[in-house]
Amino acid sequence: MSAPKQFNVGIIGYGLSAKVFHIPFIALTPTLNLHSIVQRSPVSGSNSAPEDYPTLKHHTSPEPLVADPEVDVIIICTPPDTHYPLARSALLNNKHVLCEKPFIPSSTEADELAALARQQNRVLCVYQNRRWDSDFLTVQSLLREGTLGRVVEFETHFDRLRLAKPAGTWKSSLRITQAGGALYDLGSHLLDQVFVLFGMPTGVTGKLINQREGRIVNGDGTEEQEPDSVTAVLSYKETGLLVYVRIGVASVESKQPRFWVRGTKASYHKSGLDPQEDWLRAGGKATDAKFGKEAEERYGKLCVLTEEGKVEERVCPTVEPETYLRFYELFAKSLTSGKEEDVPVPAAQAAQVLRIIEAVRESAKTGKEVAP
Repeated sequence: MSAPKQFNVGIIGYGLSAKVFHIPFIALTPTLNLHSIVQRSPVSGSNSAPEDYPTLKHHTSPEPLVADPEVDVIIICTPPDTHYPLARSALLNNKHVLCEKPFIPSSTEADELAALARQQNRVLCVYQNRRWDSDFLTVQSLLREGTLGRVVEFETHFDRLRLAKPAGTWKSSLRITQAGGALYDLGSHLLDQVFVLFGMPTGVTGKLINQREGRIVNGDGTEEQEPDSVTAVLSYKETGLLVYVRIGVASVESKQPRFWVRGTKASYHKSGLDPQEDWLRAGGKATDAKFGKEAEERYGKLCVLTEEGKVEERVCPTVEPETYLRFYELFAKSLTSGKEEDVPVPAAQAAQVLRIIEAVRESAKTGKEVAP
């Protein structure tokens, strides 16, 4: 039996995303080989890809990497307003593409790229890593097993206490029309998870807020400051389900809420974020024994309706984590098979999530419920 094909990987961008979420996982995936890095302005002694990886190829612009026949896969870790032209160029040069989230500003362009990937017979995947958060996998398990009964309300949060505006990143500098701001940055995570669980909603209402300045934002890109906070309600007419999506920067809580799921048999409460990102940012490794594992004091709670008609509160252990390694395992598998159905987060799904985001923006402008 012949050895599995090795795929040479080139990365465009050398910031936090590349260093923390991609390069370590490439090294742990047997069929992937880090080949090249694009860093526009290496800083010797502090932030230099050529110094960190002296045996690799290095470029200061994407064009040589995209044209390199030795490169099979390109990972895009640049601000979202650059994703569309970079992904399109890579696909036209017969490269497989993994693109960081938020994918791109427009669902129309997302559809274009998905069609181009099929035409070129190339994999196009979006890095929605939080599908592999252990708290989200716990929610999936509870729904799959029917523990909660019929879900009537689903509440998902990404709340923080960050009253000072962050500086120096695209998250605070790009306009909403360029996929900047909280709706695209954090909303793409929350809405992607909702899409995985429940599919497309029948109606969307949304409010975009600048909590730091204390005002409502239109969401049409005309505001001087982009929204830092979001409240959206997604409705599912067929089942009566309401999904509440909340993002805030003025959340003064000892434990930030994450999930509150109400069903006819039980409710699930969870606070705090999945620990993988903090672990990696602190210098931990994906191979560490504790990677992705939550401490027992961070487990969620189940409120269960007993046969006697009483409500009993129980600890709900977080499921055994698959971790972000699982994403890379699936991505590598899709490169080998070339099948869109094997892609862990296909571009076509990302386009659907963008339609929900666009519906939130439209509702924020009109004050009406919008069908995505």
